[in-house]
Amino acid sequence: MRSKYLGLLLGAAAVAAPVFAHHSFTATYDESKTVEIEGELVQFMFRNPHAFVHVMAPDENGEMQRWGVEWGGAGALTGQGVTRESLKPGDKVVITGNPGRNAADHRIRMRTLLRPSDGFGWGQRGETFD
Repeated sequence: MRSKYLGLLLGAAAVAAPVFAHHSFTATYDESKTVEIEGELVQFMFRNPHAFVHVMAPDENGEMQRWGVEWGGAGALTGQGVTRESLKPGDKVVITGNPGRNAADHRIRMRTLLRPSDGFGWGQRGETFD
């Protein structure tokens, strides 16, 4: 009987591990740091499990780079008023977020987004966008 429960427990742990690994942002992003990029949106991928925006913006050396910015899922964003029509290529945006652990990847986990042309903005709970 004891081995039956042990097997069940091990099986549950094996199934749960990939779920927690998938949602471990700290493995990919440095949550102790915040960066800001300002540039032109070139692609908006409104999808699950995570939406992405791609922005052409200068890096810390002033070189133009294509930044991949990870956002929440389409379902969650829709509940926060963001739709697939909210952003278009060519939009000028200012994004803050946690940088990727590998700087050469030019990745960010989004914390705030602002489109200065009309004031459209989004922020994680507790974040402000001015």
